[in-house]
Amino acid sequence: MSGTSAALQPPADAVKPVRHPDAPAPGELLGAHYGQCFGCGGEQPHGLRLQARAGEGVSLTAEFTVQAAHQGAPGLAHGGVLAAALDETLGSLNWLLRTIAVTGRLETDFVRPVQVGTTLHLQAEVTAVAGRKIYSTATGRIGGPDGPVAVRADALFIEVKVDHFIDHGREQEIQAAMNDPDQIRRARAFEVNP
Repeated sequence: MSGTSAALQPPADAVKPVRHPDAPAPGELLGAHYGQCFGCGGEQPHGLRLQARAGEGVSLTAEFTVQAAHQGAPGLAHGGVLAAALDETLGSLNWLLRTIAVTGRLETDFVRPVQVGTTLHLQAEVTAVAGRKIYSTATGRIGGPDGPVAVRADALFIEVKVDHFIDHGREQEIQAAMNDPDQIRRARAFEVNP
């Protein structure tokens, strides 16, 4: 992005991200990290139901189709929904690092309108890591993975401990997620949140 704020510029001592050895293989569908997640969960009737696939290195691709419930102006996606799709995509990258992280900053450029019924093709990658800070970038295209850019974003995620969610989440949902017998779903429920 041109004009990205200084807060999203990795410091000189930042390092190249390293994909975790247990990360999903390139091409593998990541699946929802939590069923009730607005971004990727299948249990949200008006959610994005974004589907992400692992890419090479610390990158991924994702798609979501803009539904009528996602519109702002008549027939067009709401900008906040597009920002949520970018945030969800960028946050999913942390699963490739096997790092629990939260969004610290998200800067979004809206390049062109996205109509209801359009499938947004998203590409994202982690560009640098500096201590607990994870820097990443994403683009969303219409008409296919090589189509015109509609939205793009740069983000800063901050690594946190699982206690962040336990301390700030609603107890009923926290307990339900912690009691899930599926160990992977239980771990993924706490991977990304504001």
